[in-house]
Amino acid sequence: MNKVHHTNLAKPLQRFWPAVLCLGLLSAALSSVPVAADDGGKGLTIAKERVARDEGWKDSESKTTMVLRNAQGEENKREIRSISLEVANDGDKGLTIFDEPKDVRGTAFLNHSHTGKPDDQWLYLPSVKRVKRIASRNKSGPFMASEFAYEDLSSFELAKFKFTWLRDDTLDGEAVFVVEQVPVDEFSGYSKSVVWLDQAEYRARKIEFYDRKNALLKTLVMSDYKQYLNKYWRPLKLQMTNHQTGKSTDLLVRDIEFGKGRTDADFDTNALQRSR
Repeated sequence: MNKVHHTNLAKPLQRFWPAVLCLGLLSAALSSVPVAADDGGKGLTIAKERVARDEGWKDSESKTTMVLRNAQGEENKREIRSISLEVANDGDKGLTIFDEPKDVRGTAFLNHSHTGKPDDQWLYLPSVKRVKRIASRNKSGPFMASEFAYEDLSSFELAKFKFTWLRDDTLDGEAVFVVEQVPVDEFSGYSKSVVWLDQAEYRARKIEFYDRKNALLKTLVMSDYKQYLNKYWRPLKLQMTNHQTGKSTDLLVRDIEFGKGRTDADFDTNALQRSR
């Protein structure tokens, strides 16, 4: 298998699904949203319905293969375990553990999403046996040399964005809403994102991310959705493409389980070091 050259594991701290995983997605630097395209706050109404349809899942676990692909098409794969906890009146919590290959084994990422303040994020690097906190101003950096940023791994929370409905459209033959999301975090790496949500289930199908200069930076495509507990939809394939570098990262999710009895104790900073 051809290898992609990676930066030192400490370097991603310069800046997660998710996500992931979640797939929460962004935070940013503008404080207002153009309202010309919106129809009486329709963007926010759509976002609220998206959230309402995904409430009550409590906790979940999954396994993921991460496929890193450079501009020449060379691939490197990583195996990941993830656990998530739904938190009432705040953002969700997530723990991501790398099992393979050997050079990243034992690396763990902990995310506490919040609704009214910046997220708390930590990275444990077994090579130095230290837990490092990720500063808010560094969350736009790449997560473990992938095309996902640390901020992409936060849960989707209404308070993190200003919403504008742009139009109704079709995507792959399905009726969709197209909604612009402008993050309110001044340290976000994005000026905005544009989200395509299917009108039947309010599932995010495609997201375009724009950099601080308002140029298209990345596109995330979510597919192979599967329903769990007769209510909750999860994409089993997430493809993030960086248009400015030609690199991409796929997340291939499997073995999703709910109701495993996870508690807050599974998501404290001590859990990072005992997560192997």
